[in-house]
Amino acid sequence: MNTPDLALGVIWYIVFLFSTTCHEASHALAAKIGGDLTAFEGGQVTLNPIPHIRRSMFGMVVAPILSFLLAGWMIGWANAPFDPNWQRRYPRRSAWMALAGPAANFALMLLAGIAIRVGVAIGYFQPPDTANYTNITSSAHSADPTFVATALSIVFVLNLLLGTFNLLPVPPLDGHAAIMLLMPENTALRYLDWTCQSGFAMIGLLIAWTAFGKIFNVIFTLALRLLYPGIHYG
Repeated sequence: MNTPDLALGVIWYIVFLFSTTCHEASHALAAKIGGDLTAFEGGQVTLNPIPHIRRSMFGMVVAPILSFLLAGWMIGWANAPFDPNWQRRYPRRSAWMALAGPAANFALMLLAGIAIRVGVAIGYFQPPDTANYTNITSSAHSADPTFVATALSIVFVLNLLLGTFNLLPVPPLDGHAAIMLLMPENTALRYLDWTCQSGFAMIGLLIAWTAFGKIFNVIFTLALRLLYPGIHYG
């Protein structure tokens, strides 16, 4: 790996750690507000990544580094603990807790998008001639790509990906709990029993991974059109 690739990997990992930590800390904070102190007492209501790394070493360290080496981008995971009994008592609060993580990702994406648009407007960044998934992480750039420009592009892409993927309504992703907001309480409880007893988590991940590519391509193209109006998408 040459020096530019190593530098890009470091930026990716910084953004990944920050984004994933915000996601999990938002889950933990929402649970605390809703009355479940499990994650709070476990030290997860924090933007310090160390407690999250300790809980999910493979997902926070090994998986993102391997995915970058193999594919040139990063993916991984973490989790905030919660009390299943609290979830059964308050399924709607549990649903809000589930939504808090993707909401944090979309908030980071929007902030990065605003910063990129402002940078382009004042001439600090130059919009790309073309944009696609492979070049967008260096698309907001000056004559020589800077840490800030590259980091903002990665924040935008990674948090759009994390937020969208986690909203898919299949176990064990956040979207499967969030849909309980649309259910009467009795239905939500039966739904919880089914998801906990069916062993559907692995099947759900396979379904999500298979369907996500097509879903994300559409969402990503729309997001780029909003971020960089008037450029070619290839």
